[in-house]
Amino acid sequence: MATGTEPPATEPHPRRTGVRTGTRAAIAAPHLRTDRWWLAPAATAAGLLAFVVYSTWRAFANADYYAAPYVSPFYSPCLAENCETMRAGPNWELFGGWWGISPAIIILVFPLGFRLTCYYYRKAYYRGFWAAPPACAVAEPHRKYSGETRFPLILQNVHRYFFYAALLVAGVLTYDTVLAFRDEHYAWGHMGLGTLVFLVNIALIWLYTISCHSCRHIVGGKLKHFSKHPVRYRMWQWVSRLNARHMQLAWASLVSVAVADFYVYLLASGAFDDPRFF
Repeated sequence: MATGTEPPATEPHPRRTGVRTGTRAAIAAPHLRTDRWWLAPAATAAGLLAFVVYSTWRAFANADYYAAPYVSPFYSPCLAENCETMRAGPNWELFGGWWGISPAIIILVFPLGFRLTCYYYRKAYYRGFWAAPPACAVAEPHRKYSGETRFPLILQNVHRYFFYAALLVAGVLTYDTVLAFRDEHYAWGHMGLGTLVFLVNIALIWLYTISCHSCRHIVGGKLKHFSKHPVRYRMWQWVSRLNARHMQLAWASLVSVAVADFYVYLLASGAFDDPRFF
């Protein structure tokens, strides 16, 4: 019986690239969307590219990342001997003196890996950079799609392990935020504009981290009866509500960590003085 999806007899061979296969509706047009569907992937690609360019510059700069009492989140914790001395700060010289390039390269691998394998970011850069697919109901330009079953995309499965590392990094950044309640002479009981910047940044980082799909699974996964685990059920509900805002939190925390780093850069380079509230 005809279903209305068979290619017409006059059409020799429909294109079989992307989603235009024999199991799909035989629509000759690339898509039927009339809205500006390309704006979202273009904006996503532009935003991610801007962050990549900025973070690469700052990571390899190896300068202007500490202005007492603030340390850039790109360089914390500092794990090499070539770090600037930060009084009571996260100076852990685990890599010794043989590490000659920027110490930011050591630590950035973990938050970068967490975001790179994040479910939302995967969707974002797959669409923005690879056009796989560029938007809903728009065919991708590739001949075939193997999903995340082959190298290198199969490595996306390590996301939950990067989640554990991200928890440790968020803990260190929380410690840095506590240290931000000092003045430039390391006296406690002070708060500057930088302290507020750090507070907003760490709040967004924690919200983004615990709204992760892996966190949601860890909290409520493998439970057959929620009624027998009321505490975990409440936690799962809370994480689920955050998970619904995972995209917004991903972008907000990405911007906030760049702003926190840039604020420290302005202070360390002498371009700006930290205003003090008390």
